[in-house]
Amino acid sequence: MKIAILDWTTVTSGDISSDIFKEFGEVNCFELCSNELAAEQIADADMVLCNKVLITDEVMSKCKNIKYIGLFATGYNNIDLKAATRHGITVCNAGSYSTYAVAQQTFAYILDYCNRISEYDSFVKNDGWVNSKTFSKFPFRTQELFGKTLSVIGYGAIGKAVAKIADAFGMNVIVNTRTKPQNCPYEVVSVEEAFSRADFLTVHCPLTEQTAEIINEKNLSLMKKTAVVINTARGGITDEKALADALNNDRISAAYTDVLVCEPMSPDTPLKNAKNCVITPHTAWAPLETRLRLIDIVCNNIRAFLDGNPQNKVN
Repeated sequence: MKIAILDWTTVTSGDISSDIFKEFGEVNCFELCSNELAAEQIADADMVLCNKVLITDEVMSKCKNIKYIGLFATGYNNIDLKAATRHGITVCNAGSYSTYAVAQQTFAYILDYCNRISEYDSFVKNDGWVNSKTFSKFPFRTQELFGKTLSVIGYGAIGKAVAKIADAFGMNVIVNTRTKPQNCPYEVVSVEEAFSRADFLTVHCPLTEQTAEIINEKNLSLMKKTAVVINTARGGITDEKALADALNNDRISAAYTDVLVCEPMSPDTPLKNAKNCVITPHTAWAPLETRLRLIDIVCNNIRAFLDGNPQNKVN
């Protein structure tokens, strides 16, 4: 079995070895691969492992030996699934590996906004407390999460984990999801209600035709001026110009995003210099524990495929 790993650098900064895949066959590991060179680097491989490299119908047509594509990701919009099915190629993703990490980062954003720890740390270290006349000095407004409304768009594993954490803070959770969930303890609302009622709105759904640019001018116009928007899902879920305009014109209070339409970030993204917009470089999934869980799932997917019982198959 010949295995081509196309973009290993997207999975590790040197803290995980690709040797783990040698139990399955001969491994040809590339740190990065451009979309244009995908077919060349796959060559005669039987199995392809990748994160974000585009595997198109053209690539599959040139690489006749491919039997399996394994993703280092939950999302699979970089794979032409119809073509893969037509070519008889099994495609498996790594669902649910990042649930805890993404939920954690979502609340890191929320707590950053509400508690303003870094601002107070800077205030203290610049002698703000030294020069205070009172024992407690609070020039920056902080907020309790208790009683605030959290709108969760997408109620899969991550959405459920986020809602559970919100429960612990005493937040009012409302949910928008494509299909009505079974035994959901939270109020299920329309997209319009999710935006209009939110103190915090967080998106945890895949990028589809239905969710593309769901954070748009129309929906943003429904929000409270004090509302905060969070996107840890996919960049295409946001109309970046519309969000930047809403921030710059004080129509909402703040935004936190871990994903952008163009990644790595384009210097031209409207969000780069938008007011009260915090951007992290797609790191919600990046804790070492999370990535080790990812590798474990990818390996188990390969074993299941080789045993004739594919799991996490998406085509």
